Amino acid sequence: MFNFSTPLLKPILVLEDDPTHQLRISKVLQTFGYKEKDIFYSQTIDFAVNICSKNSIQFMLVDLNLPDGNGIDFIMHIRAKSTNTVPIMVLSEWNTLDVIYKALNVGATGYVLKETDDFELMFAIRTMLKGGAIIDPHIAKKILSKFKKSLSDFPMSHEHVHTNLSQREIEILTCISNGSSSYEIGLELNISKYTVDAHIKKIYQKLEVNSRTKAIYAAKQIGLIN
Repeated sequence: MFNFSTPLLKPILVLEDDPTHQLRISKVLQTFGYKEKDIFYSQTIDFAVNICSKNSIQFMLVDLNLPDGNGIDFIMHIRAKSTNTVPIMVLSEWNTLDVIYKALNVGATGYVLKETDDFELMFAIRTMLKGGAIIDPHIAKKILSKFKKSLSDFPMSHEHVHTNLSQREIEILTCISNGSSSYEIGLELNISKYTVDAHIKKIYQKLEVNSRTKAIYAAKQIGLIN
């Protein structure tokens, strides 16, 4: 069984107006070792703000659809305090990309859908307790799909793209397309990571791109790699 033990951030705020979801979250948090005294519950933004003004909350789980407003407004209020860097995970039914982008843009450090099962929710909470960020896999798939579409719509004038890559640069570009890191490429080609990074920089310049993903796309478009 997966080990969910991790140092706990206390106290924690759960901003959720649905008693059923509150109970579910409570049970999940207890799996980590949280006690009831460690958890503050609020069904409204106004009361949540009051809780935060009187307690040094260390972790927050926030719904968006609340009786007195949008949870995004609450996150904005919290982040307006320059010293507040506590992890905030949105747990919502809303899965539209514009809402997700807005929540992340104002300061949410994680976004998980309520439809996720308890195991996935526990994994998401554990990730954030360990200092990471988390995006629900269903949301990540949507974002990747949109990103790929934006790449396919990316205008590229091939006659202005320099294709005079050296054989070594093509080898490195092929490794990049296979998902290898600079360190892994260095091991495979028996060169240092710093030499790999220097080659990658030249590849970017020749293909007129600024990321690995765009370099792969450009190279495939002009037949440099399969």
